[in-house]
Amino acid sequence: MNKRIVVLGAGESGAGAAVLAKKEGFDVFVSDMSMIGPRYKKMLDDRQIAWEEGQHTAEQILNADEIIKSPGIPETAPMVKRAVEAGIPIISEIEFAGRYTHSKMICITGSNGKTTTTSLIYHIFREAGYDVGLAGNIGHSLALQVAEEPHAYYVIELSSFQLDNMYDFRANIAVLLNITPDHLDRYDYNMQNYVDAKMRILQNQTVDDAFIYWNDDPIIARELQKYDIKAVCYPFSELKGKGSIGYIEEGQYVIEKPEPFNMEQEQLSLSGRHNIYNSLAAGIAGNVVGIKKEVIRKSLSDFPGVEHRLEKAGQVRGVQYVNDSKATNVDACWYALDSMKTKVVLILGGKDKGNDYTPIKPLVKEKCSALVYLGADNQKLHDNFDGMGIPVRDTHSMKECIEACYELAKPGETVLLSPCCASFDLFKNMEDRGEQFKELVKNL
Repeated sequence: MNKRIVVLGAGESGAGAAVLAKKEGFDVFVSDMSMIGPRYKKMLDDRQIAWEEGQHTAEQILNADEIIKSPGIPETAPMVKRAVEAGIPIISEIEFAGRYTHSKMICITGSNGKTTTTSLIYHIFREAGYDVGLAGNIGHSLALQVAEEPHAYYVIELSSFQLDNMYDFRANIAVLLNITPDHLDRYDYNMQNYVDAKMRILQNQTVDDAFIYWNDDPIIARELQKYDIKAVCYPFSELKGKGSIGYIEEGQYVIEKPEPFNMEQEQLSLSGRHNIYNSLAAGIAGNVVGIKKEVIRKSLSDFPGVEHRLEKAGQVRGVQYVNDSKATNVDACWYALDSMKTKVVLILGGKDKGNDYTPIKPLVKEKCSALVYLGADNQKLHDNFDGMGIPVRDTHSMKECIEACYELAKPGETVLLSPCCASFDLFKNMEDRGEQFKELVKNL
């Protein structure tokens, strides 16, 4: 009998996992509580993979030898609980894909900056002519690439949810950008559970591997004392000191090792303090692999940035509109506000993940000329910000929101969509939120 693999969730990650499992000779079944997208249905049908949608049929699932769970499905989902009770091992798509490839894995995690750093590392490797795939939270499913278009290197953005179900997978280069409260609703509102998930990026690393991390993060500093790290460490920080090998000094972007490298900070294509860290992490990753200095220098200076991350959406009547829909937690909004050079009309709101808004209040006071709330329920925002003496507007659709911003913003100001929250209350996802914002700005 072939081993039976059941895949829960048939999005990018689940469909890809199913294709690889089929290719490797498993008996495969895919089950999704929602409707499966047409592209993924076709992918499964073309390869004769059995699937169901709108339900989980217990007798088709609980006879699995192993379950591959999509990262979006929480541990508390009834069928996941039943599988755990039945003693069926549950793994992530990344863990599964890692079994069938010997390619080099460059893995990036952190509460903020993951997508930008992952995209920037991918850009550096591509510019250097490497055979590289982009996977994880962005790009195409790692499992699908391993099955049908394998690469020598993979640059993988990993969320805490993906790391939760990874056990034997090994990152040849692990990048840990920062750890701040996020997704606490998925971790019993216990910060340590979330921290432990992030630290899993270190598991299975050997002396041949590299660990790149932000040296100024108090949580990372505390956690590293608990681990016996075998990989070569490459800490980076904004300023020289404390053993950092990447930093900014007198307007120079500096990496000390493995190969000495420097360039003018002004030449970096990404601006704002948080992007110094992203650029340092990416430059070190390229350096560790041995990419030529001139390629790293060129790539760091011509990287176009990431959609929905501090993306300029247009200028209307002297007001700049900026789409930072990817800011789905408080810290991401802090970085966005910190990088603003003008007064800001800030758009906040959405599905709150247990947010504490205290960290951004000083910046809101200093930089914001008005606040526009955009959510199904804005009560928590009213409780936190109404008393600050800044004009506020309550809106419940992107159209209402943009109209309010148009009225409130004065020439020379910036309208910033940096919501601190997930988007599922009013939008399909954060991309949908960003697209609607850009579309409405275009039509002003």
